[in-house]
Amino acid sequence: MMLAADEGLADVSNLLIYTAMAIYALAFLAYVTEWIFGGRSKVARDSAALVSERDAGETSGRPDVVVRTKGGTEVLERPRVVTRSSTPARDEVPDGPGASGDSEQGDAYGRIAVSLTALAFLLHLGAVVTRALSVERGPWGNMYEFSTAFSMVLVAAFLSFLLARRRVRWMGLPLVGTVLLDLGLATTVLYTETQQLVPALDSIWMWIHVPLAIVCGGLLYVGALTSVLFLFRDRYEAKLVAGAPVRKLTGSVLGRLPSSITLDKFAYRVNAAVFPIWTFTIVAGAIWAESAWGRYWDWDPKETWAFITWIAYACYLHARATVGWKGRKAAYLAIVGFICFLVNYYGVNIFFNSLHSYGGV
Repeated sequence: MMLAADEGLADVSNLLIYTAMAIYALAFLAYVTEWIFGGRSKVARDSAALVSERDAGETSGRPDVVVRTKGGTEVLERPRVVTRSSTPARDEVPDGPGASGDSEQGDAYGRIAVSLTALAFLLHLGAVVTRALSVERGPWGNMYEFSTAFSMVLVAAFLSFLLARRRVRWMGLPLVGTVLLDLGLATTVLYTETQQLVPALDSIWMWIHVPLAIVCGGLLYVGALTSVLFLFRDRYEAKLVAGAPVRKLTGSVLGRLPSSITLDKFAYRVNAAVFPIWTFTIVAGAIWAESAWGRYWDWDPKETWAFITWIAYACYLHARATVGWKGRKAAYLAIVGFICFLVNYYGVNIFFNSLHSYGGV
């Protein structure tokens, strides 16, 4: 006997989602303000210090100094100069100030943005929980519920990194923007009224396989986002080291990010940590399939794309471990892997005739 959904709790869930979206929008504006007003002067100084010279000899005896005033006291500081060589000295490029504002004003906007993000997350969490209570099951039975839970994991991962004292505030602007886009699609295109599960989904594996897939998707997005930002920052650093001109807006934005080396390492650590969890998620799905349909694997479209995603990330980790792929090649592989994950979710649920097509749209 299937229980009827509690429409009152469902309405509360919807209200909480819309309220969370409004606060996420305010947080997004605060992040934009931080990027505009926070650390602009430091970015300019870093860019000026990274002008490359024709050869190392030109740097000896260089008389130029930077004069700064602190509390009325003049301080002389010799600028750091990166010399030109056949291999750009990327390890000389410092992290940008995006993790924590470079000025009191910029830092204040950043703190406000993080506080608003945390408040929106609590409302978002409340929406997911009340949705679960309204149907008395896990809140991930269709694409709307999966999307709201997925974006909640994104924010939870971001706030967890901050609580662990990781300098990841640079991630706030693109991540909150993605959350707003995801929730916008969920509440308009993907919205589904509360309903009970189809019999095949009514299993204990619903509480294991699907939540793990959501967590993996959220963390893989973090890795993919970092890889995309790496590509932009890497090109920006190449121009700095080569002495090429950089547009003021480009320097103001990309100069706030961590260095390309930092971004590359962070993306690798996230993807490497998620890969074994994704492996177990696929195994759990196969066990669930045997229980529901009497076979472990039948090359159903979702099974196939889950395996393709696994192969893509396996290639990414293998390439880094064996042939030393780092930088742009590794970033492209990580992005391809996450695109496969998106095809597995959106493409299969909407465009394929699959046993897993429970999108509700």
